[in-house]
Amino acid sequence: MLLNPDRIGMACFGASYLLSFLLELAYFFRPHPIFRTAAVVLASAGLFAHLVFLLVQRIPIVSSQGSLLLLALVLAIFCVYGALHHRHLAWGYFVLPVVLFLVAIAAMFPPSEKDPEGIWAALRGERFWGLTHGLLVLAAAVGVSVGFVASVMYLVQVRRLQAKLPPYRGMKMLSLERLESMNRRAILWAFPLLTVGLILGAILQFGRGEVQNAKIVGTVGLWIAFAILMFLRYAIHVRGRQVALWTIVAFAVMLVALLVSHGEAS
Repeated sequence: MLLNPDRIGMACFGASYLLSFLLELAYFFRPHPIFRTAAVVLASAGLFAHLVFLLVQRIPIVSSQGSLLLLALVLAIFCVYGALHHRHLAWGYFVLPVVLFLVAIAAMFPPSEKDPEGIWAALRGERFWGLTHGLLVLAAAVGVSVGFVASVMYLVQVRRLQAKLPPYRGMKMLSLERLESMNRRAILWAFPLLTVGLILGAILQFGRGEVQNAKIVGTVGLWIAFAILMFLRYAIHVRGRQVALWTIVAFAVMLVALLVSHGEAS
């Protein structure tokens, strides 16, 4: 069925994020405080509706749909916090499209089977370790996403500086050094989380005798992309544009991993 409560709910908070992004674009072309304020209000409303949706619908976070929606929620929190803490910086231009993209992909999945007991049932027994694995991988995914946003902003800033473009009134950005530092910190704390999550996931799968090849290949592929990033940054001290491009590649691999990791289970 095309119209169901899940898709209607996602359409509601997705519309709030979309309107917020459109207002950010309006601020870019006509920098008036009312546009930025309205954008933050709408993003906050979407964030609240997004959180309520996840709590009420009880979509399992270990499903592809649940993982994508929870990742979008964390990035929406990052966006709203950034907009409030750095009011004059261009956060919404770069973060909101990622949030909208994740919500749109999640909406394409068929409705996930609800967990009647909610998250509390996952806090005991074997399900606790499955939840722990999922949260570790999700935390690593947040790191990749933050690094991706910082990398895109870095490349845009480099392009502006190389072309000697005048600063846009509606798009003030962090310095290249700050953006590179944001990318570095995000990858640095995400890599060990992904490593532990990968090991725990492998132990759980082999322990149950249920080896899901797509899930293993997807997660290992993401780990390899991370390892290349770490090698470039800390072994041969590559900086700047190359690291930013590899972070974007890691983000693409992460999306593929999230999409296929539950394919065999469904």
